[in-house]
Order: sequence, then C-alpha cells, then structure tokens
Amino acid sequence: MALPDWLDPLFTAEEMRAADAYAIEEVGVPSLDLMERAGAGLARVTASVAGDGPIRVVAGKGNNGGDGYVCARLLREEGREVDVLALGDPAELRGDARANLERLPGPGPEPFEPERLAGSGAVVDAMLGTGFEGSPREPVAGAIRAIDDCGATVVACDVPSGVNASTGEIEGEAVLAAVTATFHGSKIGLHVAPGNLHSGRVEVVEIGIPRGAPSGSLAGLISERVLELVPHRARDGSKFSSGTVVIAGGAAGYTGAPCMAALGAQRTGAGYVQLAVPQSAQQAVALRLLEAVTRGLPEDDGMHVAGGAEQVVELAERAGAVILGPGLGRSDGARDFARAVAGAVEVPLLIDADGLNAHVGALETLRERPAPTVLTPHAGELARLLETDSDDVSAHRLGHAREAADRTGSIVVLKGDDTIVVAPDSPVAVSRGATPALATAGTGDVLSGVIGAILSKGVDPFAAAAAGVLAHARAGRVAAGRLGADHTVAGDVIEALPEALGSSR
Repeated sequence: MALPDWLDPLFTAEEMRAADAYAIEEVGVPSLDLMERAGAGLARVTASVAGDGPIRVVAGKGNNGGDGYVCARLLREEGREVDVLALGDPAELRGDARANLERLPGPGPEPFEPERLAGSGAVVDAMLGTGFEGSPREPVAGAIRAIDDCGATVVACDVPSGVNASTGEIEGEAVLAAVTATFHGSKIGLHVAPGNLHSGRVEVVEIGIPRGAPSGSLAGLISERVLELVPHRARDGSKFSSGTVVIAGGAAGYTGAPCMAALGAQRTGAGYVQLAVPQSAQQAVALRLLEAVTRGLPEDDGMHVAGGAEQVVELAERAGAVILGPGLGRSDGARDFARAVAGAVEVPLLIDADGLNAHVGALETLRERPAPTVLTPHAGELARLLETDSDDVSAHRLGHAREAADRTGSIVVLKGDDTIVVAPDSPVAVSRGATPALATAGTGDVLSGVIGAILSKGVDPFAAAAAGVLAHARAGRVAAGRLGADHTVAGDVIEALPEALGSSR
C-alpha cells in the first residue's frame, strides 16, 4: 500500500521493527550505534525542557531502558545531575541495554520509588517501547501513576509508556508527556486520540537508519502539499466550472447549519451554491445568503419529506457535489428524504449530521451508490451508525473508522482534534491537530462546506476530504489567533478560510 505524496509517513510498531532490521541486518549498521543516537536525541530534548532540579530517568528492562541509560550518561557528561531509577533488576538486562548500563558513569541505577521523583527538573519515561500492547502491569503501572502525579516535566522515550504506538489506544495507565522524542519516524499512536493527548509535542530524532529502509505505508500526516491539488478559478472559467455545490438540509428552526455549510463552500471557492430546504425555511435562508440560490421543497410541519428528493436529484444533475444533512432534523419524513437522496444522487455526496443519523440501521445501503461518498461523523454519530457507544469509538478511533469505511464503501472523516480520514483499502490520513476554537456549534457544518466545495472541483475524493480537513484546521487556528480560542464562533472560521487557503496556494 503506497502513501499519496501529500502524506508524511507515520509508522506502526511492525514497520519500525522492519526499518531497524533493514539497517542492522541488510546494511550492517551496529544496533549499538542506533541506540547511541536515539539516547543522544533523547538527551537533547530533555535538556531543552528540564527545569531546576535533578533529572530522573525511569528505565525499563528492554531497549527503551537502554535508550534511557544512554540519555543519562550523556546528560551526566554535560554536568547535569541525573538519577537513574530502575524498574526490575538491572542485572537482568541483556544486549545493547546491558552494554549501556555498563557505560553509565557515576552512581548506578537505584530501585524505583515514587518519592524519588519529588523535586525533579524533568522525568524521562524510558519504560515501555513501541512494541508494547495491552495494559501495563506492575511495577510499570504504579510507576506511570507516580510520574503523572509528580508535577515535573515529562519526556517520553519514543512513545509514552502505556500508549499503543500503532493505534493510539490506551487500555490502562499511560504516561502524560509534555514532549515525546520519537526515533527515525513518528508513530501513528502519537497522533491519534487518545494517544495524541498523552504525547505532548512530538520531536522526531534521526538515528541513522539509511535511505532505502521500509517506510510507513499504512498512515500519514496530512501535509500542506494536499492543498496544491485544489484548482484555482480559471480566467476563462465560469461560476459552474469553479464548482457547483447543492446542499440539502435545513428545517424550521435549523436554518443556520445549511447556511454555514454554504458560506464555507463559497469561501473555499465554489462558484455556484444551491440550497434545497423545506418551503417554510426558504425565505430565512434566502435572506442570509445573497450569493446562493435557494429552492423550497415539499415539507411536513417544517421538515423535509421523501417527495422532495426528486428535486434534489434534478439539481444535482449539474452539480459537482451534494452535501446532505446540515440542519435536516430527525423526523420520519426527513429520514426518508435523506435515504432517497443518498440512493439516487449520481455525483459525489457528502453526508453529515442528521443525514448520517438517517442511515442508522441502513448503513450498508451506501455501498450501492454509484458515485463516491464521504461521511463526516463525530464520535457520537459514528457510534450510532455502528450501534455502539461514543466512549468505545473514542477509545478505538482507527478501528471504528475503518469498520465504517469498509461497511459503507465510503470515505470516513472521523472528526476530532486528530481528525482521521479513512477510505476502504487505503492508507489513513491523520490531521496534525487543530485548535480548541473549533469546539463550537457550526464548525462541523463549515467543514462539510469546505470538503463539498473541493469535491465539486473534481479533486480525488480521498484527497478532497484530507484537503478540507487541513484547510478547516488552519482556518480555526487563524481565527483563534485573531480572537482567542474561547471567543471564536463558526462564522469567524468561515471568514478565516481565504487566509488559511491563500497562504499555501
């Protein structure tokens, strides 16, 4: 599986082992040299964040502990006061870890005791490595609790202990690091929640693995290169060739959502936006959107009914993309309308909000669509679609997003600070993170509009979804920089889209 060139590779634990094996077994790089460079990078990162007081290195029994011993040696050689606190008997160390224990100058390791962490200038977590899975057992679990409670700056070695490097899942205790020094390439679990909430700032340390080594191929971070795929308006173009988007949604009292999606699409560059809303909502929408076209559809008490789907299909005949769901509501008529639209529209379709809820119990019907489909759920919406609970989705984000993509044949954009984009039989695209400013009503509708506009321009659907995620995140950061994260509303994100897109286009 090859990564698109707009993704920066992330590694699973297995892929990292393959890269190490290539360097050691095929090229002949001594494993002790790799550990030396890893420990040196860890020492540099630690020195840059440590405050006053001794640095405490908490070392496990494997190679992660060996990296910690290198770090301790180099910091001592620079004149720092360093205590090494060992989990388990150091006499049991083998291989490179044993060699670096023997190189350690000054006092040898002491048994770990929680009280030894008091007054630390920094604590280095060198307990569990990238190969760890499951729930930490004692004494590691107790050490993790003590580290998290000690109040010192924590630096994680390669991956915070307790975090699954390949998925970001956490099954028990896990270190809360301020910064993670990760080796050769970043790991998926450092960027996918809940692991990303424990990794802090991630710094990649080069350790001398030669070019030609196997790379990460299952996931990557979305880079700004993806925005280069979004076409500009042509001088000889028209409003139609710039991208035509149809938005089907809205209900009495819920006209804001489709308006936010429309404005998001317009600011992203769509040339022509049409809204299909219940008849009684048409005037309110038309007054808010001077540059869009509205059509009132049959309704029942302000809500869509199935009979209106035919008009959406008619509008879609000249559209590049349809957005279904913003402000739709959850009446039986709205559900039937959404299912009818999804089943009949023959252009790329983005389904959000109550358009997703309308497909609870009918998820597999989306596989029958003749054109690409993009789903943009948050954890609660995905939980309803998969008939589980939101806590379970939040704990296993990659797995559930993949399940939804496979069951629907769709591209799934699972929203969050770590928004992940998953397509069937495809690598995973992971957001680099956004801002708490986006945790406010309406920003999801804006994201739908952004992705819908890019889809309407004929961009590959997987790339379009990733480009929309990146542009939306950047706009959130721009808006937060102007107003503060706590004071940003969805309209501010819309107004920031030109700057977010223009600074890389």
